[in-house]
Amino acid sequence: MNGAMLNWNRSDFERRFGFDSKKYTGVNSMFSFLMAVLMTAAFYGILHALSRLGEYDKVNMFFHGGPENRSYIPYFTVFLSSWCMAILFIKSRKLKLQKKALELDIVPQDTDFVLAPNSASLIINSMYEKVDDPQKFLLLNRVARSISNLKNIGRISDVAETLGAQAENDENYLESTYTLLKGFIWAIPVLGFIGTVLGLSEAIGGFGKVVAMGADLDKLKDSLSGVTAGLAIAFETTLIALVFALFIQLVMTMMKKKEEDFIDECSDYCHRNIITKLRTIGLRQEYDLEKD
Repeated sequence: MNGAMLNWNRSDFERRFGFDSKKYTGVNSMFSFLMAVLMTAAFYGILHALSRLGEYDKVNMFFHGGPENRSYIPYFTVFLSSWCMAILFIKSRKLKLQKKALELDIVPQDTDFVLAPNSASLIINSMYEKVDDPQKFLLLNRVARSISNLKNIGRISDVAETLGAQAENDENYLESTYTLLKGFIWAIPVLGFIGTVLGLSEAIGGFGKVVAMGADLDKLKDSLSGVTAGLAIAFETTLIALVFALFIQLVMTMMKKKEEDFIDECSDYCHRNIITKLRTIGLRQEYDLEKD
C-alpha cells in the first residue's frame, strides 16, 4: 500500500536487504549470520592493518600461530561475538520501527467517541489505511485482536481480557528472541576456557618431556621459562572471551530494557485509547485495578 503512513515492507531493516523478516523485533538468523561474517572480516582487516604497523603487539593475540604458537580459538570467539552484535543491532533497528506505531492516531481522539461493536470497524479501517501489515507491529496487532473480538462477538468484556492475554504473549515472544543470544553469551567464555586448557596442556606437556629426558638444571630452567610464557599466551584466549562476553551482556541488558519500556508504552497506549473509550464504566475500573 503506497499510501500507508507506516510501511513494513519498505521500512523493516531485514526487508530492505531482501530477507524474510521476523515479526516485531525478532531477527532472521541467516541475515544476522551474514552480517556477523562481514563484521568479523572487517574486525580482522583492521587488526591486520594495525599489526603491519608494528606498534600494536597486543593485536597478535587475536591471530593463530606465530612464535608463540597461538590457537585458532580467538577466531571463533570473535565470530560469535560479532553474531551477537549483529543480532542486537538488527533488533535495535526493528525496535525503532516498532515505536513509530505509537505515533499513529488509530483511535479517534474525539472525547465523545465511544468504543462499541458498531464503531469497532472505524478503528480497523483506519489501521489498514495507515499501515500495510498491522500484524507485524506489536502494538497494532494487539489492538487489532482486541477490536476484532469486540466487532465479531460484540462482548465489550472480552476486550480487556484479550489485551491482557496478548500482552503476556508479546512479552513471551520478545523474551524468546534472546534465546540464541543467551546461548552465544554462554558459549563465548567456554571457548576461552577451551583455548586456555589447550595452551596449558601444550606448555606443560613440553616441560614434561624435558623432565622425562633427565635434562640438567640449565635445560630445566629454560624449559620452565617456556612454560610460564606459554601460560601467559594460554590465558589470552580466556581474557578475550571474558571481555567480549561482558560487553555483549551489557549491550543485551540495555536492549532488553528498551524493549521492556516499549511494552509498557504499548500497554499505556491501549489503556488510553481503548480501555478508557469503552462504554462499560465498570470494565474500566476493573482494568485499572488489574493494571495497578
